[in-house]
Amino acid sequence: MDLYEKIRKLPTQPGVYLYKNAEGEVIYVGKARNLRSRVKSYLLAASQANAKTGTLMREAVDLDYILVANEMEALALENNLIKQRKPRFNILLRDDKTYPYVKLTLADRYPKVFVTRRLRKDGSAYYGPYFPGNLAYRVAEVIHRSFLIPSCKVDLSRYHPRACLQYYIHRCLGPCVQDLTTPEIYAQAVKDAQLFLEGRHAELERSLHTRMAAAAEAEQFELAARYRDLISTVHQVGEKQRIASAESDDADVFGYHYEGGCIAVNLFHIRSGKIVDRREFFWEELPEFLTAPPENELEDDDALPAAIESEANYTQDDQPFDPGQFFSALLKQIYIDQQYVPRSILVPVDFEDRETLAALLTTRTGHRIELAAPQRGDKRSLIDLAGQNAKQSYTQRFRVLEPSRKAIQESLADALMLPDLPRRIECFDISHIQGAETVASMVVWEDGAMKKSAYRKFRVRTVEGVDDFASMREVVMRRYKRVKESGDTMPSLVLIDGGLGQLHAAFQALEELGFTTQPLASIAKREEVIYVYGNEEEPVVLDRRSPVLHLMQLIRDESHRFAVGYHRKRREMRDRDSELLQITGVGAGTRQRLLTHFGSLREVQNATVESLAAVVNRKTAEAIWGHFHAAGAGASPLVVLQE
Repeated sequence: MDLYEKIRKLPTQPGVYLYKNAEGEVIYVGKARNLRSRVKSYLLAASQANAKTGTLMREAVDLDYILVANEMEALALENNLIKQRKPRFNILLRDDKTYPYVKLTLADRYPKVFVTRRLRKDGSAYYGPYFPGNLAYRVAEVIHRSFLIPSCKVDLSRYHPRACLQYYIHRCLGPCVQDLTTPEIYAQAVKDAQLFLEGRHAELERSLHTRMAAAAEAEQFELAARYRDLISTVHQVGEKQRIASAESDDADVFGYHYEGGCIAVNLFHIRSGKIVDRREFFWEELPEFLTAPPENELEDDDALPAAIESEANYTQDDQPFDPGQFFSALLKQIYIDQQYVPRSILVPVDFEDRETLAALLTTRTGHRIELAAPQRGDKRSLIDLAGQNAKQSYTQRFRVLEPSRKAIQESLADALMLPDLPRRIECFDISHIQGAETVASMVVWEDGAMKKSAYRKFRVRTVEGVDDFASMREVVMRRYKRVKESGDTMPSLVLIDGGLGQLHAAFQALEELGFTTQPLASIAKREEVIYVYGNEEEPVVLDRRSPVLHLMQLIRDESHRFAVGYHRKRREMRDRDSELLQITGVGAGTRQRLLTHFGSLREVQNATVESLAAVVNRKTAEAIWGHFHAAGAGASPLVVLQE
């Protein structure tokens, strides 16, 4: 059916519409109270004069729609379809940063506690989000220290021969080893942690008091003392929360700065009356948004205009930016389906479906959500403050100003979920070709600069052939065994040049040395994706302009340069003693041609006279073959290295 004919037959009910291109891809998703009236508006000359709408209608060849009961359902469905299909004509929330939650894996035989940024339907309990991000790590640390529930990667579905370091420093009950604890004791610890995370401190204190009294009566004084300390911790945390909750309600405040087709948005998180964190969003080459004609301007039987043939003559700076449509799209993606929504959301401009979105969020959260665009007073002052910060963010992002060292450290700590600001990063890289002369490098970034005096070179000793994983494990083991023996401080982050295999190999070495909580990450070369150990299923994908990504690439490239330089020196030393030079008629040039062609000395040894004659003359080929076969000589293989 023709697109215009399909539009004429659209129903007048609420729903969601999906424009498709010639390849059948969804290129735009929208919602409407009246589908027919709304979709007709795209064919008006005033709408197609807008760059985005004009381009959309020139590409669209088909239209699908889904009917719903009311506009609130249309909002929710539109949001889900945008997240699933990622249509290029919609505003997409490209910065997918979320704040961390504390995850309690209740579906496991022995539940553990983790910090995560992604919610899954896996039977676990999630608590949060936490502002600022490092608060989640502090909460997890309290649970490790007080309730002895681990966050390790050890498989607890079976028993192991011995416990790890966490058990011996009293941060774990030791469920990995039989008879160190019992299922009943562990289940009670999990229940206590649940009460703590749910904020039911009074109930938890009563339970702990009962157990403390019972332990004292049974003359188990060490256990009673532990309960006493735990009661004190829970009481202090509860008091802090009661004081904070009495100050003010929670709120999120938005501000923005638009210029030259790009926009920067700042989101302030206010918790208990205090600004606790800030989030930044950026969009480049953002299409302009013009207010669509009111739906009541088009009657059901209006004739559809012919397709607009002329191109729009507007430039980005000529066309007005409609922040209302922008924030309408943005807020849906941020808050719909979120587990936690603050009671008050303040935006700089009003938009058409503001009240509908507020009603939907109220229904989903179970408490009233205020979604307001104040024009004066204290609330407007907060929006103006967010707008001023958005302008600064725009300047730093789009005017290519160098961010401060502390800003980069904070961004790096947030992106990689580090417990503290990184002061020292040690990066490792393996260099070899076909397993020959395998070497490794370690470079150091410290307090904003590369520290060349701390660089280290390694010759891999225990690995034969091509095995990057074993090589990485050996090098990391040697480095941090020396650190452990000397009592030096571990770095803020250990960075590995490679993928998941190298990352896990490095962790095996650290785990064997007892450094199980050491922050560890790897950066893959081609994808430029960062894997953080413990959250490998959620790789960190940074924007190509991100200063954090630039820093990681700088450290990684320096490690690679240093490793390749050392590797080249090892090759030169090896090549000077090549056995091929002992053969009459073989000089340095011939030797290099042979190694380049065959790849290694072993392959030269195994080659036939005919194969050798393809590279050198027949006489020299026979001399080479006779040297290795007639004399029965053997030699260790020498592998050619190709840059």
